[in-house]
Amino acid sequence: MKLLHVIHTMRPEAGGVVEAVRLLASAHAELGHPAEVLCLDAPGTTAEGQFPFPVHEIGPAKGGTYGYCPLLVPWLKVNHETYDAVIVHGLWQHVGLATRGALHGSETPYCVFPHGMLDPWFNQAYPLKKLKKQLYWRWGEYRVLRDARQVLFTCEEERRLARKSFKPYDVNEAVVGLGIEEPPGNHEAALTFLRQSYPDIGEDFLLFLGRIDPKKGLDMLIAAYRKLKQEGKRLPAIVIAGPGEDSAHANELRLLLGSETGVHFTGMLKDELKWGALAACAALILPSHQENFGIVVAEALAMGRPVLVTHKVNIFVEVCQGGAGLAQPDTPEGIEILLEQWLALSEPERAAMTTAARPCYLEHFAIGQVAEKLVETIEGESVAT
Repeated sequence: MKLLHVIHTMRPEAGGVVEAVRLLASAHAELGHPAEVLCLDAPGTTAEGQFPFPVHEIGPAKGGTYGYCPLLVPWLKVNHETYDAVIVHGLWQHVGLATRGALHGSETPYCVFPHGMLDPWFNQAYPLKKLKKQLYWRWGEYRVLRDARQVLFTCEEERRLARKSFKPYDVNEAVVGLGIEEPPGNHEAALTFLRQSYPDIGEDFLLFLGRIDPKKGLDMLIAAYRKLKQEGKRLPAIVIAGPGEDSAHANELRLLLGSETGVHFTGMLKDELKWGALAACAALILPSHQENFGIVVAEALAMGRPVLVTHKVNIFVEVCQGGAGLAQPDTPEGIEILLEQWLALSEPERAAMTTAARPCYLEHFAIGQVAEKLVETIEGESVAT
């Protein structure tokens, strides 16, 4: 099966959706299903050889994040017969409406990956945007999803939440998952550098790895950490690693932290340093208010590290059922309980949770089996309704 992934941009800084496309397209190629990507970036934007699959750049797009591109529909009409199926990534952008318009009535099916963009949290957090989306939904996005062969979800929780956002809602749903590649195996140099650079973090530190953004719930984490410290609890250090360490929100977090010395901001850790931090930590902590999948959770599990998350990290069910972590509500009280639960674990209990992490990754989040399931779903062999 030859697949075409359609996405607004393939710039890596655009975040998790780009990484998801890269992982899926690479895995499909390894499984013998050639994959290509169509994006609205200007020609030459994607670095030569950056991806192990062809990337067609037909932009630049106009209209900001919506990304209108007059060349998109003509390109799809001319080239769609080259592919067995087209997969649209993301919502609320021209790529979805254009793909439906170009393929409607043809024999080339298309599917849509919402990537969490139907999570009702966004409606609660941004009520004005909800009104705008509701207007667009009725004449645009609803028809895109209704006419898709499948609307693809990364986990059961995402599918459940998607049904609550907008009406009418009439789609053919399929849960196919999402995963990551096998992580690199040698972390000794990164571990050494990490220990030399941050000698105060200790041997049992908790690691946050991601953007420093209000959505991530770091204010709750710092407040809970300070409260427990003031109560005399012995807590491990917390390492906050990610872009945005110089942002206004990061400054707010430092003010909230006050004179407490147990929380360390490292800035973004990439490549070997990122994997070294995951290898060194006792557990990953992700106190987010909304996280459709959380690739970093899968990365931690792949490294054999347990995870501490909120119920708003949509794969918390798989994590907890697999015995690979703990989850609590995304409230200040919930984060405090999460830390207390981790502190209360005995050494054998932590060891069991650590041992369960890797099997949880292999069962749910290994990209090869996810890519194969996606192909089977498109072919109609394992459609979930």
